[in-house]
This record gives sequence, structure tokens and C-alpha cells, in this order.
Amino acid sequence: MPLNTFALSLALTPAVLQTLISHYLHRKSLHHKPNVHISYDESIRILREFLIYASKHTLEDLQTFSCQRVPAPHWVKVETVTVPEDCLRGAADAINQQLGPKGIARVGGKEWWQWRGPAEDLKAEWIEMKDDYNERKRPGHDHPGQKRIMLYIHGGAYFFGSLDTHRYQMQRHARKLKGRVFAPKYRLAPQFPFPCGMQDSLAAYLFLLKEYSPKEIIFAGDSAGGGLVLSLLVILRDQGLPLPAGAILISPWVDLTHSFPSIVKDNPGDYIPPYGFFHKPSAAWPPPNADELASLKKALKNHPANPSDAVPDKSIRDDETAERGYSMHKSSSSEADHATSRRQSTEIHHGKLIVPIDGETLEIKDQIQMYTTNDLVTHPLVSPIFQPSLGGLPPLLIQSGGGEMLRDEQLYVAHKAANPTAYPPGDPFLDEHDPNRETLNKYPGTYVQLQVWDDLCHVAPTLSFTHPAKYMYRAIAQFGAWALACAQDTEVEIVDDHGVSSDTDSSDDPAAKRDTDNSQHSTPLDSIGKAGDPLPAFKDRMIRQRVDKKGNIYPLDPPSACPVLQIPPSQVGVFNPALVRKWLAAKTEWDTRYAKEKLRVQRQRMKELAYGLQNFPGELPPPSSLAARRTVPRVLPSKTGRKSYPMTMWSRMASKHDERTVVKEQLKGDRSARTSVDAGQAGASMKAEAAQQTGENAAATQRAAAVTGAAVQDFSSPGAQPNGVGTSGPKRMSEDGDDGNSSTNAHTQAPSLESFTPLLVLPGYEGKNLEEENASTRALFHEAGAMADPSWAARLRHRPSSNAGSGTIRSALTTEPPDDTASTIGGDEKSLGVTTNGVDAASTRAVLNARGVLGGALSDNESAYRSFEALPSEGQVTPGVGNESTPRPEMPEREYFKTADEYVH
Repeated sequence: MPLNTFALSLALTPAVLQTLISHYLHRKSLHHKPNVHISYDESIRILREFLIYASKHTLEDLQTFSCQRVPAPHWVKVETVTVPEDCLRGAADAINQQLGPKGIARVGGKEWWQWRGPAEDLKAEWIEMKDDYNERKRPGHDHPGQKRIMLYIHGGAYFFGSLDTHRYQMQRHARKLKGRVFAPKYRLAPQFPFPCGMQDSLAAYLFLLKEYSPKEIIFAGDSAGGGLVLSLLVILRDQGLPLPAGAILISPWVDLTHSFPSIVKDNPGDYIPPYGFFHKPSAAWPPPNADELASLKKALKNHPANPSDAVPDKSIRDDETAERGYSMHKSSSSEADHATSRRQSTEIHHGKLIVPIDGETLEIKDQIQMYTTNDLVTHPLVSPIFQPSLGGLPPLLIQSGGGEMLRDEQLYVAHKAANPTAYPPGDPFLDEHDPNRETLNKYPGTYVQLQVWDDLCHVAPTLSFTHPAKYMYRAIAQFGAWALACAQDTEVEIVDDHGVSSDTDSSDDPAAKRDTDNSQHSTPLDSIGKAGDPLPAFKDRMIRQRVDKKGNIYPLDPPSACPVLQIPPSQVGVFNPALVRKWLAAKTEWDTRYAKEKLRVQRQRMKELAYGLQNFPGELPPPSSLAARRTVPRVLPSKTGRKSYPMTMWSRMASKHDERTVVKEQLKGDRSARTSVDAGQAGASMKAEAAQQTGENAAATQRAAAVTGAAVQDFSSPGAQPNGVGTSGPKRMSEDGDDGNSSTNAHTQAPSLESFTPLLVLPGYEGKNLEEENASTRALFHEAGAMADPSWAARLRHRPSSNAGSGTIRSALTTEPPDDTASTIGGDEKSLGVTTNGVDAASTRAVLNARGVLGGALSDNESAYRSFEALPSEGQVTPGVGNESTPRPEMPEREYFKTADEYVH
């Protein structure tokens, strides 16, 4: 039957009915599983049966089906743009630089993958809420969406899926972040294999950099898109291009060799076929095998003028090998000894994968991955798990489903990014890509938040209408806002739709409502069920969390207790024999069923390649690429404007929650719930580590100076500098005013007092509760030039959500619930100082945000009411040196001060 709406409905209906009956018969055994929700249980079964049904059709059929039009909801604004040619050229140059001469040779050249053919221009979509779009277009209105851009790379195993199939996910990211999502329509394999999609994705980022700062952009990607995002970050890092504020990797696919144990375990909660993806033979797939290609290349050298003579004749034995796609023979003792000595059981020679299994040597000659050839499955840009180092990248959020097949490689890559030297690739990979181990030891670890979601499937946000997925979207919005807040050094206000998600904590199953979800850890540490909840501090550059289906966070087992993290580097990249057996069993079934079609297709492809391989002089495009047979008509999936009714129905069901939220926000207007996110404890821990590293560097400079006898002035104590601001003086000058061209090191030259603006020194507050923060003055500690007394910060504790509903993440200063009654002008005379009373007095924010305000310069026995003079500005004389008095700094006008009610409204 064809792959259309009617046939698909007939194929899936029995599975839907069977799942419905089975769910209610066995619901008691599902209490601790996400399948307790009927929506989740049915969705997993539908996806699994869809992939099985699609495998009986050609790859072009699946691509055509997944590229059909899906209308966007009326409350979503979608705008299609074209990425200009100069961005594509810039992306190609960066990729060629990253590949180097050896990499370009392995890819087959540096021109063929830039040929777009019938794909024409690179299109991309802007996706945002229509209300946000209208606000942003209002004259004179500065909408926050201008500084919140998510570059999203969709998944689909690199060979299917589209912006239409993923738009319902991207629109939710845009809504929750109150920003805009930019998604490129990158070219898909196998017609456009690696690095075609990478060029398009990088070009999309370069296009954004023309108008936006990298601090205003975050990356996101799911599955294959997550692996692509990670490779893009490495290219940006190595080529010195601006890095984004952060990246979100949702179930990233980072190891195309499938060498980790979870891939062969029993994974009933996942929908990915355990044997991989197979499709009915067609013009697009599979390409000729390695033996056929070798004979064709050899013949083309002998008959370059007449390509038709280069097609070799086939024997019966060749047909049998081509039909199976592999050969097997007994392993010799020398082969066994060689494999044992290298501890590398898999080798790749001229497109053949050589895998020892049970005393025999298996030679896989067919191409196993649609994204690239067998020679490139271990290339670091194809499988980021083989990168020499994933350090030096912006903060990462890696979400992994605890029930998915790829969970082990995701757990491994998260720890590899945070601690690159502890998880290096094997020596053969390092010898090829980093022979001097320079890259391995060059970059510090990346800050990573790892979330492993109990029993969830691969890319669970795909099921956005299910309860666990809603928590995942909230965690993504939380991390995205935090990354933007850290990069922009400001607060980011995002949607807090916890109040309108009345169905989030309920269950579709009455029995599940009575379930208390008892886990092996009796008490949850925290819950991410609310967007804007604070990130905890990083420990060893990681936030490691295990999350259940209700959003409760538990501690993840330590690395020493995770077997996957104990795998030696030499075994990463080794094809799992158990997986190879599963693959061979499925392949034998498929090749037997479609033997005639496969031989016919491969024979035709040989004729096409005989002509097409000569279209790029000096280059050798992959056999599956259109560039290798560019003169052949009808090789792309047909373009269709037809509406996909199954995907439209799925998208509408997935968008119901968003639609309800949008309607309630419109009814509330400006009173709709918002929550602010800033750097918080996680940002404070990052700054503390950076400061510690800076201190260590300064200490090393002092030691070097002592050895060489050079005069180096010490600014480690407040008394060492005339202005008494300690080491923060040089640091702030470097950040705000140093152009980087000074010949004198900032650590060895005292800053001039004339370089400072007037500093208002505010005393500590002699309140009745010194262990609480005065939230009305908290912004002081985030303002340029402001400093807090360390003795205060040590006594403060975390501030939860305020009574006004703001779940703000605070950086280093946190308090109890506030009493929003104090007013600087209206009677709280003490709030002018840096107080520690739990008051969110918005009327004093103008003081806190004023330039040059400095707090915490008093000792504990000095009065809170004492008047302080400002430090001198440019042109003034230092106090105590020929000048008895200094004029007080000018205060802002009254209009800068607002009462708490004025600030809120």
C-alpha cells in the first residue's frame, strides 16, 4: 500500500485499539512509568508502528510524506526568508578550514557538497507568537524577543523530517522563551550527505550574526540535529568564530558507530527500531557497495573518454555479494592477534567495515549510514564523540531519555564535554586528528547541565501533548533564559504558565492520580515543574540530575557508579557484535524480500555514477549523493504543496496546550504570569571558578616576578590600591575600558583614580534580620562597578519566589519571601543602604542601577546612618591629600524613584 493518509490510517488503527485495551488491563504495572498516561502510551506505539510501516516503502516516499505542508496555527507568525550566498560561502570556507587537506580528501573534495542542485536557495523560517510579533513591530517599542533568538536544527536521522513536522515543537520554544526561533531547511541525506547539512546550518548562524549579537542567540537541536549542533560549536570554537550564549541538545545522536551498550539492551520504552532503518530499494538508496565502487573507479581510469565501457560485468558470485551486501570468512590467527593487540575490533578499509564475530571476520560492503560513507562514520564532525576535546564550548543542556537506545552515548558525551582530558578518544583517533594532543589539553571543560529523564523515549518533546514532555519544555525554557541572562549580564523574563497548566500534574488514569510515585529516593530534591526555577551551582562543571515523570529531581549516580563512564577509550567506536547480529538478521530479511529490486537499482546506479563522477574534476563525491549523478532526472523527492492530514492532526493535538495558554494570556493582558531569570547560583559558581583561575594566574605572575626580580605590585588586598576596591578595580577596567592594546598588564599596573566615575559607598543595614537580603537593593551586586561585602554574602541564603509570583533566580544573594511595603522615599530610611532585610522595594532600584554605586565598604561597628562622601571623579583631588572635603555625588531626579506599586504596574 502507498504511504498516504488512508493507507496509514488502516495500518495504525489496529495498533491504537490494541494499545488502548492493553493499557487499561495492565495500568497498575505502569504506575512508575510515563506510560501511565494513555496519551504517552498511544503515542509511542503510533511512532513505532509508523517507522515499521515506512520501512516497507522507499526512502523517497518517507521524505515526501514528511515534507508535506502542515498549516501553522493562526496565533503563530511564520516568515520564510532566504539565506544569502555570501553566508553559504563563508560557511563552506570555515568547514574546509576545519577539515584540513586530509579531511577534504576523505570527504571527496571541497566543491561537490556546495552544489545545491534542485534544492535551489537555502530557505529558513522565523517562528514566533503572533502577539509577540505585533508587539515587536510596534513603533518605539523594544520587545525582548529581539534579544532572544533560538537557532533550531531539526532531527530525523539526517534523512527525513522537515520544518513542517517540527514546527509545533519550535512554536512552543518560542512561546515559553518569549523569543523567536530561526530554523533552516537544510539539505537531507542520502542525496546530500555530510557535510551538506552542516554547511546549511552554519550558514544560517552566520546569517543571524549579521543582525544579532552572539550573546542573543542560543542553539538547539534534537536527535541528529543535536549532534549537528555539537559539531557546529566545535567548528566555531576552532575557527575563532563567535560562540552563542548556550546550546540545548535534546537526545543528541553523537556516535554513528553505535558502540555503547544501551543500543543493544531491551528498550521497550523507545520507538527506534532495534536494528536500525531499512527501506525498500530505490533510486536514492542503497548505493553500490564497496567492491562495485572500487571496480568502477579503476575502470574509469582506464576508460575516461567512454564511461559506458567503465561499467564492469558481473558474475553470479558478484551478484550474490551485492545482494547480501557483506561477506564472511574464517579469521586467521594473525588477524585475531592483530585485533587483540590493538584492542580495536573494528577496522575500516576502503569503505568496508571489518568486524570479527565468533571467530569469523565479517566484511560489510554496503553503506550502513545514510548520512555518510563507511569511511567517515568515525570522523569527529560526523560523530562528535570522537572529538579530541569538547571543552571550551558555551554552556550545554543535554536532555536524555532514560528508556531510549542512545542514552549511554549521551551520558558519555556530557561528561566528556565537562572533563575533556578524562574521556579522550582512542589513540588511533588522536593520532589522526590531534597527534600532538594540543587540542585535548587546550580547552577548559564546558559547563553542562545533564538531565536523564526516567524511562522516557528518544526526543520525548516530540510528544508535546504528554505530561512528561511539558516538564521538559519548562526545563529547556529555564536553561535557555539562564544562558541568555548570563551572556547578556541581565535578567530575562519568560512565560510562567504553571498556573494555566491545570492538567499538568493530573493523570489520564484515575489510578495514577492515587499514585504517590514512590521512587528509590524517597524525597525529591527539587522540582523543575515550574519555568524559571533556579539552576543549582555547578559542581565539577556539571549539574547532574535524574528527573521523574512528574518533574521531581533526584541525584544522578556518581560517575564512578556509571558503567558506561568506565569504558576504556579504545572501545569507543568499536561496532557492537550483538548489534551487528541484529542488523544482519534484519538486512538478510530485507535483501531477500527485495533482492531483484536491489540488484536492478544498483546496476542502474553504476551507469549513472560512470557519468556523474566526472562532473567534478579531481573530486570523488559519495555514491549516494546527487552530485555524483547530477545529470540524472527525477532523483529528488517530488515537491508537493499537498497538505499532510495526519501531521496536521498530530500538530493540532500537540498545540492545544499552547493555544489554551495564549488565550488565557490574552485575557490577562499585562497581568499574565511572568518570571525573571538571571545568572543565579549556577552563574555565581561559574564566576567564582573564573575568579579563582584569575587568582591562580596572578599568583603565578607574582612567583615569576619573584624569580626574575621584576617589580610587580600586589593588589591582592584592599589596602594595596588607593581606592580600596581590591582586585576588582583592574578587572572592571579590563572589562569596561581596556581596549586590549596596552603594553602594561592589568595585573601589574594600578588603576588611576581619575578613571573611575563617582562611587557612592552605602553602609550595611543594621536591621533585625541580618541573614536576609533586601531585594530592593539586590541589583547593586549585578551593576558594573558595584561590590558587596563578602561578610554579607556569606550569611545570605537562597530567595524563593516572591509573594508577587516572581520566581527570580538570584545570583549569590537570596532571601525569604519579601514584604513589598518598604519605600526609600516613603519612609524606609534604612533601605538606602545595602540592606539585608527581605524587602523587594522596587522604589530603590534607580539607586541600585545608577552608575558607580558601591556598597559594603564599612566595618561592622560603623553606623548605618553615617553619611559617606563620594570618591573623586576625574579632575578631583584624592580625599586626604590636600583636600578636606569632597562634594556628594548628584542623586537622580525624583522621577527615577517609584513605589513598589508603581514598579509593578
